[in-house]
Amino acid sequence: MASAVGARDIFRLVRKGIDVNAVHSSVRKPFRFLLCGDPALVSELRALLLSGHDDGAIPLDAAACLETIDPSRPLPTATNEVRVVLFLGRHGDAEGAYLEPLKALRVPILAITVDGALAPSGPAALPAPATIGEYVVAAISREALRARVFAHIVDAAKGVEIAVGRRLPALRESVAAKLTRDAANNALKVALASAVVDHIPVVGIVLGAFASAGDMVAITGIQMMLLLHIQAAYGRDPDVQRMWQLLPVIGGGFGWRTLARELVGFVPVAGIAIKGAIAYAGTIVVGEGVTFFLEHGQHMSKGQAKQVYDRTKDDALRFARDLTARFRRK
Repeated sequence: MASAVGARDIFRLVRKGIDVNAVHSSVRKPFRFLLCGDPALVSELRALLLSGHDDGAIPLDAAACLETIDPSRPLPTATNEVRVVLFLGRHGDAEGAYLEPLKALRVPILAITVDGALAPSGPAALPAPATIGEYVVAAISREALRARVFAHIVDAAKGVEIAVGRRLPALRESVAAKLTRDAANNALKVALASAVVDHIPVVGIVLGAFASAGDMVAITGIQMMLLLHIQAAYGRDPDVQRMWQLLPVIGGGFGWRTLARELVGFVPVAGIAIKGAIAYAGTIVVGEGVTFFLEHGQHMSKGQAKQVYDRTKDDALRFARDLTARFRRK
């Protein structure tokens, strides 16, 4: 019965809840990254960010989103599309660079020192607008930049992540990771809100059944839109028909959510944490699963998916336990 309901929910979502036009619109959103510093390093980073388009040709709109500037000269006048400034230099260059004028752009400034002799480093979080974050990397390569620099560039591109992935293939994996985290957080909120309603006297009696069914539909909708968003970031036009080949990625999601609902019933308050954790972890599996498919051309094995699920479930449970503790104190 649960699987039949799940299948009907999927078809209903495809017909009514999947907004392909919104995905098309996200692909076309404008943005610019400003590059400055050592010309050779700027050229290397530019080539890296633009590499990886399927046909080998660099689209004009992709090339146009990377603009090289000289901080000592007047800044671009149209700055509303600028999301981040990247300064590149060798050891000692950042200390001697005059970067103060760049703060007028009111965007994060990433000062990246390329030096294989130094230990890689950088701030844990994206620098605030108009502030400078200092990074050290071994080389201009995906491996050296992926952990913090690429992740922070994508964080700076909030709202245009899909367009960033579409035009700059080197950032696609980082874009997919951010889209996945955001979707998982939304799924967690839906699951927690539904679980809380189920445990409020009178309201739970009146709305509990609706909330329990509704959260399954809502979380599945979040996961299916995540599939379309990641596909679009990887250069695939949003296509509901193509999405069917990726449905095995979602597959076990209904089982996880059913288990969560049963646990909520058996463990009244602590079950809220379990339900939220499983919604969060299940969405992470969907996002990482479709990213793996697009990167490697095949689905994750059950063992690989279980490793991702167990890791993210543990992370989500730690968060959800804190929430449960606050409920109990109240």
